[in-house]
Amino acid sequence: MKHIKKITAIVLSLLMLSASGISSVAGVAAEDEFVPVLRFVAASDTHVKDDSDENYRRIGIMTDIAYRTAESDANYNKLDALVIAGDLTNDGTKTEFDRFAATIKSCLREGTRFLGVVAKNHDGYEMSRTELRDYYKNGTGNDADFHTVINGYHFIGLSASPSDLKHYDSNQLKWLKDQLDAATAESPDRPVFFIHHEHNRDTVYGSSLYDGWGVTFFNDILKNYPQVVDFSGHSHYPLNDPRSLWQGSYTAIGTGAIYYSEFTIDKVRTYHPDDSGETATFWIVEVDKDNRIRLRGMDALADKCLVEYILDNPADPANREYTPEKRKAASKAPLFDEGAGITVTPKAGGCIAKVPAAKSADGMPVVLYRIKAADKLGVTKAESWTLPKYYIATEQNEIELDIKGLSKGEYSISVVAETAYGVDSDALTASLTVTENGCPYCGEAHEGIGGAFMLFFHRVAYFFAHLFGQM
Repeated sequence: MKHIKKITAIVLSLLMLSASGISSVAGVAAEDEFVPVLRFVAASDTHVKDDSDENYRRIGIMTDIAYRTAESDANYNKLDALVIAGDLTNDGTKTEFDRFAATIKSCLREGTRFLGVVAKNHDGYEMSRTELRDYYKNGTGNDADFHTVINGYHFIGLSASPSDLKHYDSNQLKWLKDQLDAATAESPDRPVFFIHHEHNRDTVYGSSLYDGWGVTFFNDILKNYPQVVDFSGHSHYPLNDPRSLWQGSYTAIGTGAIYYSEFTIDKVRTYHPDDSGETATFWIVEVDKDNRIRLRGMDALADKCLVEYILDNPADPANREYTPEKRKAASKAPLFDEGAGITVTPKAGGCIAKVPAAKSADGMPVVLYRIKAADKLGVTKAESWTLPKYYIATEQNEIELDIKGLSKGEYSISVVAETAYGVDSDALTASLTVTENGCPYCGEAHEGIGGAFMLFFHRVAYFFAHLFGQM
């Protein structure tokens, strides 16, 4: 009977993977080769609200998927913890915290620990920090700053400072170092999981100074602990983007978000596609006896796995397969099918272009498509980009791009597909004849004196919108 259950679990797992539409798989082990001794969910940014929103329901969907995953594993069927890295609520009200706490209690079964932190921003909007931390503990039973051990693995969490004047105070930073010292002294050869809200600066996607979602409080501490596996949120940047897994002196992992997705593209910050609210992503994290870590990035709303990684024991600094340099070196140009072309529909000042979706050549998703229009001399006169739906469990057979701001004339149109590390496919090309001038801002034709004024106004607006990253 035990062997039948094990075979059934393996078959079910393979079926789930084959149907999941995984966009990037790296170092994946067969089910019977990876036997967990620890399993937990790592998520963030649940943004539970007062009104009858869907966010708190997404927590239940997430935990249902995690329990189902655990139950399908004949070797280890437990979910040991639910980790949520801040912005538990949207406005930090007591009503929202009450709903969050009630949701957690209703979703978690016996044997699953809740480990979460409260953040400076959304969680701290309404109450003083001291009141926030106390109210959070009374509702969830979880200390705002914690150090707990599950199955021999250390989990350390740090919430926003008790002081309204400090983001993280010096006492907390000293406490963090003390806890890391104790954890690594006890288990130097095991990963230590650190949970906080904001990304560490210049680690995962969304953490750069330009992105605006990274902090530097922990950098000088964490660089001394290769055992650290750091989970953070805040940016809402997609977890299945390969840049959301970073390795250097330690390992950092972006959690994505239960509530909407966000991006930086070129000089465009805080970009939210129309369907960004339809995303709810989280990690199922497993550790085996050799301290390998399996990460499965899940789309809760589609009930699919978007990405999977196997990390060799990250406590060993020699195991660093996911440094930015190695990931960039491994990035290969996407491929369009042989014979693929551009379908061009002209309009005032530009066109709508459609191309078949390109295929990944390196196991990492295609994250951008770019279109350019060049005149007869080869000078680029207009360009734009389109974000494919790699961040959501949606299969796209065709990509639509829009280019505008061209004057009357003949142009060559080119489209390339791009990886997260800026490696472009070969270009698809087509010819375009523009018969009406178009505005670079709205795409409409502006004729006469009034049209010239409107064109000037829109060009100024277009310039300032790009300057301040609002386009």
